[in-house]
Amino acid sequence: MDNVAFNWVVRIFSLAWLTGPIFDKEMRVSSRRRRNYVLRFVYIGLFTFFVGIMWLGYTVHGTSSVYQISRMAQAGQGVVMAVLWFQFLTTQAIAIVILSTSISDEIYKRTLGVLMTTPIGAFQIVIGKLMSKLLQVLLLLLISLPLLAIVRVFGGVPWNYLACGLCVTLTTVLFVGSLSLFFSIFTRRAYGAIVEAILATGLLFGLLPLLVGYLLSRFMSDARFVVGLAYVNPYFMMIVATESLAAARLGGLATWPVHCAIMLGASALLLVLAMVFVRKAALRQAVGQVAKRGLEAKDGKPASIHRVVGPPVLWKERRIPLLGKRKVATGIVGLVILGLLGVTYVLCVTEDALGDEQAHVMYTIVYFSVGILLTMIVPATCITSEKESQTWSLLLTTTVGTWEIIAGKALGVIRRCAPAWGLLFAHVIVFTLGRIIHPLAIVQLAILVTWVVLFLTGTGLYFSTRFKNTTTAVIANMALAAVLWAVAPLFLAIAMEIGRADSSLVEVYLDMNPFVQAVVVMMGTAGSGGLSPYEWAQGGMRGWAAATEWMVLTSVVYLAIGLVFVGRAGARLRRNPF
Repeated sequence: MDNVAFNWVVRIFSLAWLTGPIFDKEMRVSSRRRRNYVLRFVYIGLFTFFVGIMWLGYTVHGTSSVYQISRMAQAGQGVVMAVLWFQFLTTQAIAIVILSTSISDEIYKRTLGVLMTTPIGAFQIVIGKLMSKLLQVLLLLLISLPLLAIVRVFGGVPWNYLACGLCVTLTTVLFVGSLSLFFSIFTRRAYGAIVEAILATGLLFGLLPLLVGYLLSRFMSDARFVVGLAYVNPYFMMIVATESLAAARLGGLATWPVHCAIMLGASALLLVLAMVFVRKAALRQAVGQVAKRGLEAKDGKPASIHRVVGPPVLWKERRIPLLGKRKVATGIVGLVILGLLGVTYVLCVTEDALGDEQAHVMYTIVYFSVGILLTMIVPATCITSEKESQTWSLLLTTTVGTWEIIAGKALGVIRRCAPAWGLLFAHVIVFTLGRIIHPLAIVQLAILVTWVVLFLTGTGLYFSTRFKNTTTAVIANMALAAVLWAVAPLFLAIAMEIGRADSSLVEVYLDMNPFVQAVVVMMGTAGSGGLSPYEWAQGGMRGWAAATEWMVLTSVVYLAIGLVFVGRAGARLRRNPF
């Protein structure tokens, strides 16, 4: 009897009733995966490099020790703020990626229905999957705790701010992770869940606050709106906390416990919905209910077989629907997003802001980001998806040549990415007809988009042949683009601020960044319908001809690199087909 009571108490405090055997299984699998150790190594490397650069920005060589000591409090404050923001952003991205296959893997491998024949319920499946993945993120957060504790000794950083930053980060990671897990129930591919989670996060914490802020601008001040929004928006909560620390006013830190409670409630609601849909999906597999086959018509009779016309790989890629299998749901979501964008245009018209170049710069950045996001993902899936469905080896046994396969896949990628870039060109063309944007912007953006699409297509094809798993290939392509166009420019910009290195090469590299080029083009062509001087980081090239030549030169460099990746993809195409 005593042993039974003891085992019952141990079971309660071990939380085994909460996570079940799913958590134990996922932890055993995670400990044997090399990519988790690679992730920690890369995270620590970026973290160390980032902190080192921030520290150099607060230390000045050649000054007295008294002056150095007087800046320690300021240095500690700056390093702590930078570390917390670094963790806040990177851990969200990691959580979205690692949870994007939580449920879809079980559905795709047809093991979810088998789990329903065991005592394991939907609650333990969802919680076990979530906690096992978030534990990896928690380990990354714990890495920074010794550094934060040491730097705090320099002064200027209250414990309340550290607690605020860590707790807000944890609750935000829990929310976006739950969001990614929820979308993984309905999306077979990891990249689909990643894109949906990123777009949903941007909609909830970016676009909606912008619209609500405009509607309430007549009834309350901006300061009151930001403080009120901090209760439900983690980004504004971090902004309010950082401003409070910088201004030595700790009143803004009083709201973070309420914010964390609200985020926990939102995460719990998402998890409850996930449990409901996981149970439905598991029961469908358990009772053998499957979707209709592709070769079966609605009336039950076999559908006609489509004849192959032209190159077979290209023909097959053209048969892939642009909206996916769930056309109705995708169409509804698309209409909602377009409706919200339409509201932003209406608000800009009422404020007479569409004649300002800054408004067009913001729209360009948003549309450009959407286009790049899709172009990073689609090429990396075109070959790995066939490997996972075990059709790749069959394709390689046919008479279709290597470069015919590469060309067909590349053209299929361009076709599927075209609608995302259509938003950007639709915006530019409409306002060009309205004489607000100069027609030259269409030509220059076409040059920019062309090399971006071809470069990312080349890298995506290479990673798709290099890896067997779709998720790994997508993450590799996204990581390459993020390092080239986000991480490296950020570190180089910080280095320029410090002023310790030759800035000429840094400025050249920044001017080759596609986002920088898109902003420079819009600043030079938007506003009055005429042309303004082009403002590059390296100076010069203020005229449209010199700017166009620089963009063409940049495209040649990236296209050459993209061709190298395409060549490597062709060389690896027939290696390890299984």
